[in-house]
Amino acid sequence: MKNTDNSDLIVKCLADKFLPLSLVLGLYVILHGNISPGGGFQGGVLVSSAVLLLYLAYGYKGAAATISGKILHKGEAFGAICYIVFAMLGIFYGFNFCRNVLFSRGEIGDIWSSGTIALMNYAVGLKVLTGVGFLLMLVIGLLAADPAEKAPDASEGGELK
Repeated sequence: MKNTDNSDLIVKCLADKFLPLSLVLGLYVILHGNISPGGGFQGGVLVSSAVLLLYLAYGYKGAAATISGKILHKGEAFGAICYIVFAMLGIFYGFNFCRNVLFSRGEIGDIWSSGTIALMNYAVGLKVLTGVGFLLMLVIGLLAADPAEKAPDASEGGELK
């Protein structure tokens, strides 16, 4: 079945409406993960679903033009480094790994009530949203590849690349 211009327009309009919703909901889950159900992983996956929305509405070229793979890759590394640094603060203060040592006197329900745990949660959110977004871009790139450009199979007498 061939796509018509009207169906493309509907998909683009819906993606344009749901993209900000996905981003805001994901960031909310990341920011409030230490005081409510959810957290860095769940929020990161919600934010990275924006890659799929862009792909469904605008195709591979539209998603690739909007999202940089290099920035996603660097963001994933930065999130991992931040998590390790925040987790090592406990050791630097003479306690255990992942020990809550900063801002430990908060009120229940306050964003900073969990101290270092909130910072580690934000680092996990950054790592997951950039990592899953990068993986989705790779998978979408593999799915959008032209079959004529695939490497020849060894059974076909060609060399493997």
